Amino acid sequence: MRIAIFCPNWVGDAVMATPTLRAIRESFAGSKITGVMRPGVAGVFEALDLFDTWMLHNPRGQIPDERGWRFACRLRRCRFDVAVLFPNSFRTAMLAMLSGARRRIGYNRNGRGWMLTDRLSPRSRRVPHPVIDEYLRLAVHLGCGDLSRRIELATTIADENHLDQFWRKQAATLDASRGVICVNPGGAFGSAKHWPATSFAALAKLISVRLHKTVLVLCGPAERGAARDIVQLADDPFVVSLADEPVSLGLSKAAVSRSDLLITTDSGPRHFAPAFGTPVVTLFGPTHIAWSETFYDRAMHLQVGVDCGPCQRRVCPLQHHRCMRDLSVDQVFRAAVAMLDRFPCRAAA
Repeated sequence: MRIAIFCPNWVGDAVMATPTLRAIRESFAGSKITGVMRPGVAGVFEALDLFDTWMLHNPRGQIPDERGWRFACRLRRCRFDVAVLFPNSFRTAMLAMLSGARRRIGYNRNGRGWMLTDRLSPRSRRVPHPVIDEYLRLAVHLGCGDLSRRIELATTIADENHLDQFWRKQAATLDASRGVICVNPGGAFGSAKHWPATSFAALAKLISVRLHKTVLVLCGPAERGAARDIVQLADDPFVVSLADEPVSLGLSKAAVSRSDLLITTDSGPRHFAPAFGTPVVTLFGPTHIAWSETFYDRAMHLQVGVDCGPCQRRVCPLQHHRCMRDLSVDQVFRAAVAMLDRFPCRAAA
């Protein structure tokens, strides 16, 4: 059997899809499974055996074979038997239909039901519910057994070597016994999820001075400036960032896998923590915790109760951003201390 899996388009969703992808991989071990994905999430799946082949789809990219009719023709030449659709978009259903897959499984949303052969009824969006469970429903419909919510990621040797090279350049590695806490200030969703750089900087300084930990600020290409600002504002030799590195999801995964704790906004890299057993404190603002719940027992969620939220908006419509600004540095620091007390630190390398 030839199976096409249209993967989620966002990093966090792609990570939360891995339990379903593992269920499909194990239930159809003799099948050829092709992952169809955006280039921005491909790094999530590196070093895993979830797919036999990959196809990158970039509808606004510069490579003709990755977009438009030429991409649809590439799909059709693969002669898929089954297509499993994680995204709920009309475009994804159209591509699945154009691929010629005889069976097309997805949620009946956005007017696309007529393009699906297997239309799953979605739960109401009025009541937040875990995306990870919605994905697992796809596996159930496909006939998979032995379902689990366990998130799965891996790092490549190149990722690990890159991280080693980074640390060799840092003065902080002169005291390896300090251990590392990663902070992740980014969020592709929108500015409403962001915690102020001044708050991150004050937190990083507290962690360095009072906990004697090295703080590593993670970032993607769009967050380099914020990462540099945090390091500059913290003004501490043990607060460093990846901003001057060729950043990648793989490098961030490697960093999280070796850290004692991750402190992060509600963004994709927060889901790296459960894959590697790293404790995590997540700062929630405009988003409902339930949507991205992964039932990880080493996680602490922080959210300020405001009368206007959670609003699920990308930018604060009231322009005060209280849901994030009212989350104090002291509150986050106390959460970090509590998590470090509960879970032993990793041994120094």
